[in-house]
Amino acid sequence: MTSHAFANTPIAQALLNGRETCPFIPVFGAPQVMFVRGQGTELFDVAGKRYLDFLCGIAVTSLGHSHPVVSKAISDQASTLMHVSNFFTNPVATETALMVDELLGGGGQVFFCNSGAEAVEASFKLARKFGGRGRHAVVSALASFHGRTLAALAATGQPAKHEPFQPMPEGFRHVVFGDLAALDQAVDGSVAAVLLEPIQGEGGVIPASAEYLQAVRQLCTERGVLLIMDEVQTGFARTGKWFGFEHAGIKPDAVTLAKAMGNGMPIGALWAKKEFAAVLQPGDHGSTFSGTAIATAAARATITVLKQIDAPELARKQGEYLRNSLAAIPNIIDVRGHGLLLGAELRPGIDAKMIYNDLLDRGLVTNAVTATALRLAPPITVSTSEIDEAVTIMADVLK
Repeated sequence: MTSHAFANTPIAQALLNGRETCPFIPVFGAPQVMFVRGQGTELFDVAGKRYLDFLCGIAVTSLGHSHPVVSKAISDQASTLMHVSNFFTNPVATETALMVDELLGGGGQVFFCNSGAEAVEASFKLARKFGGRGRHAVVSALASFHGRTLAALAATGQPAKHEPFQPMPEGFRHVVFGDLAALDQAVDGSVAAVLLEPIQGEGGVIPASAEYLQAVRQLCTERGVLLIMDEVQTGFARTGKWFGFEHAGIKPDAVTLAKAMGNGMPIGALWAKKEFAAVLQPGDHGSTFSGTAIATAAARATITVLKQIDAPELARKQGEYLRNSLAAIPNIIDVRGHGLLLGAELRPGIDAKMIYNDLLDRGLVTNAVTATALRLAPPITVSTSEIDEAVTIMADVLK
């Protein structure tokens, strides 16, 4: 296995002009590869080496890198109007908000932001304003991931990530994912909202069952509690449906969005049913870059193309092919997930991090999401031949 301490390589040192340290705050560790170009499913590093991207910036570039329609939309918008204050609006943001609401079934309103964590933060303010004083708690699941800002981190059900930043903000509690009895006990009179992912990405690509989400929807309705679905990673056709919660046939009260929404352009959103969105009034929340024209132009173009190619059906079809191909590899004992968000569980004793590094050496980008599982999230536009190439690399490394 090759060590990827990129900052110490000759190429990196040449690019860093002889500096002894990487210029980035080391929250991501030493960069492993420096990519300079991407096209479709392919990435190319500074040495010209080709990689297959089966991670998509963690489910972001669902249309592949440098998609011509999205790139042109960004370029055209950049030369027309990039940004105005939220004292005003622009037609691009308006059209994009209407498109998002339509995809979610209508009857809602949208707040644009810059990331998934910001969308989650906005959902907490919505929940607290809805619940009122003394009814402000949010219940989420153990092993969940909702973002890195302090409140989003507090909602994230991973105590090890909390420890360096204690004390965490008050008002968050966690229950076992999929355990309806535990949720039933946790949702008392102090709870304003339940926040769940339809598939726990960082938890190992663990899908919620349809029966569980249906029961959660019923429980929230009966107790007058908001059901917020975190679709940051699963949204925009990634799972074979436009949104992951659709596999359970439910409709949440609010949805957080980001990642694939702009195919690489930073943009997020909170959608909420109109009757709940109405609790947030002028001055309750905001963001300088909310609904900025250039970001919403990227989102509008991305959604347009996803609809044109019937992205949910494409993700379902290609996901089924990838799932079956992975399941045929002897040292993969389970394949989880929906569509093109899949987790490959490795045979006990195989170190997923080691396999990840070996795959990267061979030109395949994945993610060791747990100690024993790899996460795969290629573009929805991935070809069958690219899936075959990736699976061949994985089978060879896992021999």
